[in-house]
Amino acid sequence: MIIPYELPEIKDHSFFFIDQRITPHLEAKLHQHDAWELYYVIHGYGTRMAGDTLQAFSAGDVALIPPSMHHYWKYDPASTDSDGCIHYLMVAFNHSLVVRCMEVFPELRNRLINLTFPVNALKFGPESSRVIRNMLSQMNDMDDLGRLCGMFRLLPVIFNSPDHIFAGKPMQIERDVRRMQQICTYVMAHYVHTITLDEIAAEIGMNRSAFCSYFKRCKGMTFSQFVTQYRLNTACELLKHSQKQVSEICFAVGFNDVPHFNRVFKESQGITPKEYRKRNT
Repeated sequence: MIIPYELPEIKDHSFFFIDQRITPHLEAKLHQHDAWELYYVIHGYGTRMAGDTLQAFSAGDVALIPPSMHHYWKYDPASTDSDGCIHYLMVAFNHSLVVRCMEVFPELRNRLINLTFPVNALKFGPESSRVIRNMLSQMNDMDDLGRLCGMFRLLPVIFNSPDHIFAGKPMQIERDVRRMQQICTYVMAHYVHTITLDEIAAEIGMNRSAFCSYFKRCKGMTFSQFVTQYRLNTACELLKHSQKQVSEICFAVGFNDVPHFNRVFKESQGITPKEYRKRNT
């Protein structure tokens, strides 16, 4: 499923800027948000999905993702630094920011007038990438007001640059949304029992192999992992809001063995079901 993703809201800021250095598994899975995303890879390499396109990326790459386009940056674990981290700079801003600034500041309006904003994702070429990398690096060392001034310089560069290549176009996602809703509805109705891959694939009219590939692409996890996650989430709610014994909850959410349930729950939550209940009731 394409995950609606809300960028962290930063009080008293008109756009989101982050210098991110994290382990690869913490990077967002397939998602979308209502903001332009300008992304500069400092350290790491892997595969980027933007809309309908998969492309390899590497350190130094700069890409622009339009609002509402689903995308993800999947880093190769072998590309991390000595601390096991990848590193990037990212600035995200609503289209309304661009429109309002053009209304208020004629200097910016003159640079962007008659511009047709891109609907496709773009990867910038060598010269534009060099300029944008320098601008983002300078902004990273600035205070909030300096970054705002940097944005005024940055916007004409990213929207007027002829030095770019195609990196993805929007997908027609209505069918995917319907399929995923159908899958989720089926899981909600049958999670207490074993759900085989053949059953769920037949439910949405796909063969088993195609379903596995499709689900992994959309959700970033296997169907089995998804069902387990749903069962554990349901168990957490029962632990918080019911008086059922742990063994009862185990079977009520589709696990067939209490020790296995306890082990899987602790791997997911970091504590046992009994400890979870004590902390949340």
